[in-house]
Amino acid sequence: METVSLIREIYQEAFRNLGNYIVRNYLKLFAWFSLAMFFVVLYAFIFRLATGFAFD
Repeated sequence: METVSLIREIYQEAFRNLGNYIVRNYLKLFAWFSLAMFFVVLYAFIFRLATGFAFD
């Protein structure tokens, strides 16, 4: 019975760490994607200002 308990504990620890790894990498990817999209919007705005677009 002790062996089953130890195996269960090992699997719980492994999946707990796996969840933290996935969340951490997802948030890192989302941060880089958000930064890239911000620069796309900034580029589009500066392009419109430079070409004389009328913001009515």
